[in-house]
Amino acid sequence: MAYDLILRGGHVIDPSQTIDRVTDVAFADGRVAAVGDNLPASGATVENVGGFIVTPGLIDLHTHVYWGGTSLGIDAEAFGRSSGVTTCVDTGSAGPGNFPGFRKHVIEPSAVRILAYLHISFAGIFAFSHRIMVGESHDMRLMAPRETVEVIEANRDVIVGVKVRLGRHASGDSGIQPLEAAMQAAEQVGLPLMVHIDEPPPSYEEVVDRLRPGDVLTHCFRPFPNTPIRPDGTVRPAVLRARERGVIFDIGHGKGSFAYATARPMLAAGFVPDTISSDVHLLCINGPAYDQVTTMSKFLCLGMDLSAVVAASTVNAAAALGRPDLGSLRPGSVGDATLLRVREGRFDYEDVVGEIMVGDRRIVAEGAIIAGKVWHRSERT
Repeated sequence: MAYDLILRGGHVIDPSQTIDRVTDVAFADGRVAAVGDNLPASGATVENVGGFIVTPGLIDLHTHVYWGGTSLGIDAEAFGRSSGVTTCVDTGSAGPGNFPGFRKHVIEPSAVRILAYLHISFAGIFAFSHRIMVGESHDMRLMAPRETVEVIEANRDVIVGVKVRLGRHASGDSGIQPLEAAMQAAEQVGLPLMVHIDEPPPSYEEVVDRLRPGDVLTHCFRPFPNTPIRPDGTVRPAVLRARERGVIFDIGHGKGSFAYATARPMLAAGFVPDTISSDVHLLCINGPAYDQVTTMSKFLCLGMDLSAVVAASTVNAAAALGRPDLGSLRPGSVGDATLLRVREGRFDYEDVVGEIMVGDRRIVAEGAIIAGKVWHRSERT
């Protein structure tokens, strides 16, 4: 078979195939064509990636990339270059009232793939800045299950689920009621929910008890109050029950939703996140979240194996999306890959409450392949 591009001699880590070794990856017609040693060039472009880690294209399951259409949106392509992310999943920036603009002006022109959870709020997340913070779920008049279903049915190629935000800041006196509206819409279209949780009410238990297999709880390692651990450091039984029935636990770091004081006992209890995501937006891209690879680095320094960290940003995220063609270098998969390095040194990593963890490693994005072509390659060596 003739190949268009070969990545030669990189350390391939593809948890979907339990590959963790130096080998080649070839692409043809926009898809992965082969993984193997000494693949024949036969006219293909050959990129020497010795010294790099080659992974499936990174998936950030929680981003806000409706740049220009919402106050919290960042540019997906700039983010992809800095973080090696080839698929950004926007989580509720747009609702049914403004999704058409998101699709036409951001999703369709983007080189980076953008998928979306559609917000149950008609206006999406519309008042989010350093000075103004209005929780859209406070107002039940904005909850729009009919319109949500209509927009999803017209955009099933890019919409992967329904988003709802709950908690004292997001839903106020509405409490858990927005979840009921979102659940009805999600059930109607047969798609999962992604649920944001902040401070109580409602409680962590009230939320996870209602979630179904395949639904995603984001901000799963959030700080007190509303953490998944009890004061004695054990995992709350409702959390264990939810995992047992197939609820997906996503990090969603963001500005206020990840704390080492939660992460350490959760990991010590053997409760690793299913997916690692940045929740990158305008208010956290310059700290404390920064980007996807920084979030991944924190978990590497907390003791997760590199392969597990990669899995949480590739194959596991693809499974949450119901997209087996993503997050893998299996032949026939979408031709996306990420080039990484793990640098050694002394690195300060902050969480959302100001705790600094000193780590000895940092994952750095050095390039990305999208649709079988080199889309970005760092000048660094």
